[in-house]
Amino acid sequence: MEKDALAPREAPAMQRKRIAFASYMYILLYIVISSGQIFFNKWLLSSNHFNFPFPVSLTLIHMVFSSVLCFVVIHVFKLVPLPQGMTLEIYATSVFPIGAMFAMTLWLGNSAYLYISVAFAQMLKAIMPVSVFLLGAAFGLESLTLRMMFIMSVISFGVLVASYGEINFNWIGVIYQLGGVVGESMRLILIEIMLKRKGLKLDPLTMMYYVSPCSAFCLFIPWLLLEKPKMDSSTHWNFDVVVVSLNALCTFALNISVFLVISSTSALTIRVAGVVRDWIVVLVSGLVFLDTTLTPINIIGYVIAIFGVVMYNKHKLKPVQAASQEELLPVLQGK
Repeated sequence: MEKDALAPREAPAMQRKRIAFASYMYILLYIVISSGQIFFNKWLLSSNHFNFPFPVSLTLIHMVFSSVLCFVVIHVFKLVPLPQGMTLEIYATSVFPIGAMFAMTLWLGNSAYLYISVAFAQMLKAIMPVSVFLLGAAFGLESLTLRMMFIMSVISFGVLVASYGEINFNWIGVIYQLGGVVGESMRLILIEIMLKRKGLKLDPLTMMYYVSPCSAFCLFIPWLLLEKPKMDSSTHWNFDVVVVSLNALCTFALNISVFLVISSTSALTIRVAGVVRDWIVVLVSGLVFLDTTLTPINIIGYVIAIFGVVMYNKHKLKPVQAASQEELLPVLQGK
């Protein structure tokens, strides 16, 4: 009798453990795939390795591949339902600009790998909260408080110190990387303004389903004008259908891992996991690529920047925690 009485209590506990274990596995999967994708892209583009130095072409392949696979997952296997409310007007005025910014982000971010090391590129990406905050303030989404200005100053100072300590500093690579950061910041702002305010919520998979074709279209024009002539005039580059397809598949798998993490935890977990991922990439890249040389000033600057990023994430988490507590309060009072 006692065993029968304990069984119902043990079942929810075991279920919670299974859910927690699955969540940790999804987070680990995200960190491994996202780190591997960064290394894979660098390896493909680098003339010292695979030697396919065409970032627009690579990004265009990614977007076409994602468009096809998202269509198969959603329409053929019907694993993810499409949200209600998407209209041609919203697609043209909201989704397309987001797709253009996404194309810009990937194009410029991948181009940076031709000029700077993976580690330094990740250090520069730490400036992302500053870019998002300043653009958000310009669009009326953020308030210029003293606390936020202090956090932005800490992040900016850390990135400046890390840049000062970079041995293989290259302005072209820095401009490309910072341009990618601005593109990603604009994408996030546009999602907030154009989609969320219209009541349309998209998970990472449905977002890629709608955005990938737009990004592919936006990338096709610069590819036709800038990279195709270079590809036609030069024979000193490599292309392997299997390798490039595997790279594109990894990009799609990354979006799947983001979907799994957010579905089982929260969007904030992705931010925290992203910080861990960035540290892994910075440290491991020194062992993988010869163009990466980490200096003590690099590390000190990056530590300062990451400290600011953690402060930023914590500050952003407070309203979410408060809202969760308000939702739980009536339930607790009912008990």
